Amino acid sequence: MRTGAEALRAEPSDLVLLDLGLPDMDGLDVCRELRARGDVPIIVISARSDETDRVVGLEIGADDYVSKPFGVREVVARIRAVLRRVRPALVQPEPTQSSRLSIDRRARRVYVEDAEMALTPKEYDLLAFLAEAPGAVFTREQIMEAVWDANWFGRTKTLDVHVGALRRKLGDSVAVETVRGVGFRLTLS
Repeated sequence: MRTGAEALRAEPSDLVLLDLGLPDMDGLDVCRELRARGDVPIIVISARSDETDRVVGLEIGADDYVSKPFGVREVVARIRAVLRRVRPALVQPEPTQSSRLSIDRRARRVYVEDAEMALTPKEYDLLAFLAEAPGAVFTREQIMEAVWDANWFGRTKTLDVHVGALRRKLGDSVAVETVRGVGFRLTLS
């Protein structure tokens, strides 16, 4: 949704990411109205970064407040944290499993055909990120931002090196496919 009016007309959702810089109305008014209607978790995203702005946002009903610029990993972590507080049973990390691959996110362990794989922390982060949506294509930029961070200034060839290492370690059991001109996808069997 792009406007406050659209957000207020929308069906209730599990979580609201609310940018205060809306074209048709003040995001704080939208936050106040959403909070008056129910207890949907609200995370405010704003360029307004003064302490007063953050306090006002939290006081009128936001569950969290993220100031721009921010990294995607930070926002994802904040979403998970808010959902853990609101719905603890729904967001416990479940192992990703297929007939050949199992990822235990709590223990940060990966098993391929029941044998534990020794992965570096970045290899693990990369595989876990791709495994959040098997079959989905992620752009190089999305992966770099999620696995490294938004402020990574190195070459994106580091991604190719890590994908290559994952492919060698996983063998034919799991495919990390290159989608030419776009990025990568994980295919589970």
